[in-house]
Amino acid sequence: MAASSLTDTPLETHKLPAEFLYGYATAAYQIEGSPAAAGRAPSIWDTFTHPDPKSGIKHTIDGLSGDVATDSFNLWKDDIALLKSYGANAYRFSLSWTRIIDFKNPPGEDGLEKINEEGVKHYRAIIEELVREGITPCVTLYHWDLPQVLHDRYGGWLDRKIVNDYVHYAKVCFNAFGDLVKHWITINEPWVISVLGYGQGVFAPGRSSNRNKSPEGNTSTEPFIVGHNIILAHAYAVKWFRENVAHTQGGAIGITLDTSFYMPYNDDPENVRAAQRAFASRLGWFADPIYKGQYPASLKEMLGTRLPELSPEDATVVKGSSDFFGLNTYTSNLVQDGGAEELYGKVKTGFTRPDGSHLGKQAHVSWIQIYPPGFRQLLNYVWKTYGKPVYVTENGFAAKSDALLSLPEVVHDADRVEYFRGYSNALLEAVVLDGVPVKSYFAWSLLDNFEWADGYTTRFGVTYVEYATQARHPKDSARFLKQWFEAHIAN
Repeated sequence: MAASSLTDTPLETHKLPAEFLYGYATAAYQIEGSPAAAGRAPSIWDTFTHPDPKSGIKHTIDGLSGDVATDSFNLWKDDIALLKSYGANAYRFSLSWTRIIDFKNPPGEDGLEKINEEGVKHYRAIIEELVREGITPCVTLYHWDLPQVLHDRYGGWLDRKIVNDYVHYAKVCFNAFGDLVKHWITINEPWVISVLGYGQGVFAPGRSSNRNKSPEGNTSTEPFIVGHNIILAHAYAVKWFRENVAHTQGGAIGITLDTSFYMPYNDDPENVRAAQRAFASRLGWFADPIYKGQYPASLKEMLGTRLPELSPEDATVVKGSSDFFGLNTYTSNLVQDGGAEELYGKVKTGFTRPDGSHLGKQAHVSWIQIYPPGFRQLLNYVWKTYGKPVYVTENGFAAKSDALLSLPEVVHDADRVEYFRGYSNALLEAVVLDGVPVKSYFAWSLLDNFEWADGYTTRFGVTYVEYATQARHPKDSARFLKQWFEAHIAN
């Protein structure tokens, strides 16, 4: 169909391709609970959320942990039933590294831990059930729950030894589930791991580079070492997959990166450059090596020798190591020059325009406002900059009503419905009007759950969870998404 005829036809009549993946995303530590079941060993998030009681320190707003979460280790069949009732044809979920690999016993002679067959059996059952129900399993290998053993042994992501351990874990998963799983994500949001975990210390393992400045007063090298090792772990796992799995079992593999859409505050050249620098520091830090083979020039200029270099051998493995562009995004920001924080590209971000108006409706959390045009622009930016099909692997909204209301009112989440209506239409515009090859949309999240440092005070789910009873209650947003995708995916 010619571009001119597209604009003459009402947008709502157009369809996404029949193979488009629509569903919901979750993460193991946020929903599973049962931290010792099926042979699971502690991760850094178990340690982070259970600090020494003598210190009185709390690392989550409510002082709680993911010990119970939504009890999805036991209630996973209920979760799949919800997915089915919501019309989802796909489900993005993560595996717990410490439930797949046996960290409760010493490693073997090769220095690698053995397989925990009980954990493999648990996830195999989930994957088989999804396939039986016609729901495509999209598996994330790592969603922040680093084995505590590896952190204690050599510093985890701070040491290149992690690459070998991660590839070992990935191999186990490919061999155990590759006959059924055809969509793999290696690592979720490396920027968050590097910056919030090792730069600002607000996420596990709680290391703050602000306490470990360089002699010049700059951010320490830790976040950049971590980011570098994450890139290598991802790339070498993909290399093994392509050499040993893809030709026999098929499937696609890639990484999920996160970003907002960054817009200059105004037309001042300094702010235009600042927006570009924000993209380079948030997205390009990881996307440029993976899709272009080198770090962004502006990042190199800002960090100098504190940014690790890719050796020629590593660069060869890293470049092109993602079959698609996995994108997590929630909001847009206006960007001004003049920030001091290197981890954010030395820019200032906000939602307020020069005339005093805001981009959109405010979420329960301070970092999200509703601005659908930014989503469409971001999809275009990613496609034009990196040239890979885009899989939207997370997108969602924390409605104020979730925190202010109780049943039965809370299920009428009008703000979240407004968000999803705007963002789903923006996605359709990007596909139909702009020609962006978007292949999936996973709403965050299937369930209200343990929201990392926010504990249980913030809810992103399209399903309201009564944490005391684990009762699940569909919200209006779940109904909206079901109806929208039923109407907009071709048969």
